[in-house]
Amino acid sequence: MHHDHLRASSLLLGSVSAGWLSWSGDLLSLPLAAGFPLLWSHAKTRAQALTVSAAYFMSASRGLPQGVANYYASDIWPGLLLWLIASTGFVLVHTALWTDRPGWRKPLRFLIACVIMAVPPLGILGWAHPITAAGVLFPAWGWWGLLAMMLILLLMTMRHWLIAVIVSAGFWLSSSAVATESAQPALWHGIDLKMGVSLGRDQSLERHGALMAIIRLPVSHHASRTGVVLPESALGFWTPAIASLWQRELSGTAITVIAGTVVVDADGYDNVLVSLNASGSAIVYRQRMPVPGSMWQPWLKVLGDRGGARAHFFANPVVDVDHTRIAPLMCYEQLIVWPVIHSMLHDPDLIVAPANVWWTRGTSIMNIQRASAKAWARLFGKPLVTAFNQ
Repeated sequence: MHHDHLRASSLLLGSVSAGWLSWSGDLLSLPLAAGFPLLWSHAKTRAQALTVSAAYFMSASRGLPQGVANYYASDIWPGLLLWLIASTGFVLVHTALWTDRPGWRKPLRFLIACVIMAVPPLGILGWAHPITAAGVLFPAWGWWGLLAMMLILLLMTMRHWLIAVIVSAGFWLSSSAVATESAQPALWHGIDLKMGVSLGRDQSLERHGALMAIIRLPVSHHASRTGVVLPESALGFWTPAIASLWQRELSGTAITVIAGTVVVDADGYDNVLVSLNASGSAIVYRQRMPVPGSMWQPWLKVLGDRGGARAHFFANPVVDVDHTRIAPLMCYEQLIVWPVIHSMLHDPDLIVAPANVWWTRGTSIMNIQRASAKAWARLFGKPLVTAFNQ
């Protein structure tokens, strides 16, 4: 009995550590997530598998309660409730698929769990997916790196798991010895802002004027065509007047701006990216997966209410802007798996990752988003442009 308690305690501590450290926002810590399948496979009962899964996921997503409290300007309790709800899918999938039977069954079941948590519908809550670490261990390997990472995760569930640990450590050390930053495209510049909750809500001419002044800074030394990326929601609500204002401002320049904005209609709204230059403007991207709960609320229509943000799950994986094939990853899409995999199937020229993360203050969520985007860009050898508002 004492041995069982010791084992359960060790699995719990290991799972908390794996989730906490791997999802700290440090890019090079991501491979520690590979400890989860090892701990999951060493559970001796389904109850232990549930504990391992819950401890890993909830420690990895520990910033959610505070983030929800910041977003709604409320106390911590709604955030704690949402934290528990969000963990349900991950925990139930890994608990249901756990088995104590040796051989090929454990890796096969873990593979099924990985796939389920990578694609809709449960992939909508597929944060903290260990496959994200592929970009750290296998930079520029592309699809082969994704396969290699999956093999390592499966080996972690088998009796020869020590081989997987040694191989992972070797690639980890090799990756740590090289530069960790993704290549920066010469003609594209991301602009980080510190405008807090006011970004997207202040629709005044003064705010748009301030943004217009800001975009000229990174391009002042470039005489040729230049692209600038602003964060999610930077332009607020999209209207013909705003489009005309920006087109007039960009007249006579060779600047193209990609910025976040919101398109509202009678049924809800789309969280989008627009492209603006001297020739005009166009909506180029509609977000595939808005934040569940705060933005994407499909149950509202069932209740006869106006819908929230629409999810375009498998739409526009790559968009063309100035003869450049761009893979957009807006905010929440940086935390889950299928949007980036979907985009990489179309071989884009670069990844553009804007976000409005003022609500994450006091948490590691923003750094986790950056680390995830960098990991995917490294895996596929793609330049990365980020634009975050704090």
